[in-house]
Amino acid sequence: MTWWVHDFVQNERYIELVSWIFWVLLSITLHELAHGWVAMWQGDDTPKLLNRLTMNPIVHMGGQSLLIFAICGIAWGAMPVNPSRFRDGRKGDIYVSAAGPAMNLLIGFVCTILLVLWLWLCPEDSVAYRPAAVFLFHGVGLNFILAPLNLLPIPPLDGSRILAGFSRKADEFFSNPQAMIFGMMVFIAIFFLTPIGGILIGTAWAGAMLIIDVLGLFLGNPSIFEVLYAEQML
Repeated sequence: MTWWVHDFVQNERYIELVSWIFWVLLSITLHELAHGWVAMWQGDDTPKLLNRLTMNPIVHMGGQSLLIFAICGIAWGAMPVNPSRFRDGRKGDIYVSAAGPAMNLLIGFVCTILLVLWLWLCPEDSVAYRPAAVFLFHGVGLNFILAPLNLLPIPPLDGSRILAGFSRKADEFFSNPQAMIFGMMVFIAIFFLTPIGGILIGTAWAGAMLIIDVLGLFLGNPSIFEVLYAEQML
């Protein structure tokens, strides 16, 4: 097993490396900001008091997450909120928790539209044609992975807080520190010790390609697969 950055560099996939780093940092930052913005709307000014309403990814991800990102290429973020201040109670918790995945879906769809328009408007012989397509596709694929991933009802993922918003018993269970530890163990076991994680990620990646191709079909765009992997197919 080699360092993930080495794999990109060794195969001269520099555009993909830069794209992955950019979209991971931006997507996690906006995901956490969405939590903070909706928490503020719900009457909780904790994000503002702690100066967390910033575009600085270091603030949202922290040193440990950034270190893991440098080593493994994956990361996470956090937005401190106080659910007891939400004007809508547990329903407010649902809104705040769902805001993060909703932001990822929004980013994914915006990148999808931009990519479809780029493939339609930019000449195929342009030097920027493929690099920009690769860059935007990473924004699509990553966010279409992050959205459903965060909706899983496994603490501390957002899906557990959404479920807790519907049930007081679920709230008590998911708020237990032991449940958090157990949830992380389950998450790691599923996504790193079994093929399930790879299957889910592959499905999301393929789904992103399908959406782009279906939309591009009406404009006469080439298949995104051909654009991304044209060099390997030669």
